[in-house]
Amino acid sequence: PEQARVLCWLWTPGGPWREAIEADVDVSVSGLWALAEVRAAARAAGRPARVQLKADTGLGRNGCQPADWPELVAEALRAEAEGLIRITGLWSHFACADEPGHPSIAAQLDRFREMTAHAEARGVRPEVRHIANSPAALTIPESHFDLVRTGIALYGISPAPELGVPADFGLRPVMTLSASLALVKHVPGGHGISYGHHYVTPGETTLGLVPVGYADGIPRHASGTGPVLVGGKWRTVAGRIAMDQFVVDLGGDEPEVGSRAVLFGPGDGGEPTAEDWAQAAGTIAYEIVTRIGTRVPRVYLDDENDENDETAGNEGKGGQEDRGRSASR
Repeated sequence: PEQARVLCWLWTPGGPWREAIEADVDVSVSGLWALAEVRAAARAAGRPARVQLKADTGLGRNGCQPADWPELVAEALRAEAEGLIRITGLWSHFACADEPGHPSIAAQLDRFREMTAHAEARGVRPEVRHIANSPAALTIPESHFDLVRTGIALYGISPAPELGVPADFGLRPVMTLSASLALVKHVPGGHGISYGHHYVTPGETTLGLVPVGYADGIPRHASGTGPVLVGGKWRTVAGRIAMDQFVVDLGGDEPEVGSRAVLFGPGDGGEPTAEDWAQAAGTIAYEIVTRIGTRVPRVYLDDENDENDETAGNEGKGGQEDRGRSASR
C-alpha cells in the first residue's frame, strides 16, 4: 500500500464503504449522498477514509457538476477537519480523447484546471490530480498532471484505431484467445450450417467445430464475418455463432481434431487481432477483449515464458472442464 494505491470509483448507496476504508482503498465521491455514507463508514471503521473527489468536466457521466462543486468541496473539507476523511485526489474523465483536436478536449482541460484550482484555493491538498485515460496518455501530454490511467493500452491495443495500429503507439497486444477444434468432418455441397442456415456450403468441403460461443463472450454480431486462424490460414465463421460453438469452413483442408483455432492475438503469427473482430462485429476492440467470460480458462505468461505461447493456447486440449478454450495474456 505504501507503493501503490487502488481507487474504487463507481458506487451506489449502501455500498461496502467500510470494507474499502479498512482495506485502505481510495474511494471516489461525486455527490453529497456519497460523502454522507463515507462519513458514516469512517466513524464505524474508526479511521479516516481516503477520498478522491470526481469532477464532471464535460463527459456527463459520473462526477460532480461545476455548479455543485463548491458545496461538495466545502462539505469534504468539513469532513476532513472532523478527521473522518482525507482528500487524496481530484480527478475527471475525458469524453473524446480518442479524437485529437476535438473541441471538448481543451474545454474539459480548462474546466478541470478551474475546478482543481477552486478546491486547492479552499485548502484541498490532494496527493494526485488526474484526467488522462489511454488515448490522452498517448496523445495529449498536457493532460498528464500527476498520473495517467491506462486502460485499453494495458492490453496493448490502440485506443484510437483511426490514428494508428498498436505499434504506432509503441504497443503490442498481449491477449490471445484460442480454442481446440472439437470436430472436423466432410460435408457435401448445399449443406446448411448452424441455426437458420444462413450459410450453405458452396460445394463439398470440410468443416471445423470451434467450441466457444456467445456465452463465452464471442459476439454473435460477428456471425458470418468473424475471422479465425486454423492451420495457418484465415477462416471465417460459417453461419451463426451459437451459445457455445461455431463452425468454420475449412475448404477441404483436414487439420486434426484438437488443432488450435486462434480467434485473435497480437498478429505476430498471422492470426486475426481484436481489432479485426471489432470490425467484424461492428464494435470496438475494448469490448472484444473485456467480454470474454469466466468459462474460458486464463493462462498467464511472463516474459520468460513467452516462447510457450503456442502451448499455453492449447492448455487443456481435449479436456471437459475447459472445453479446449483458453485466453492467454
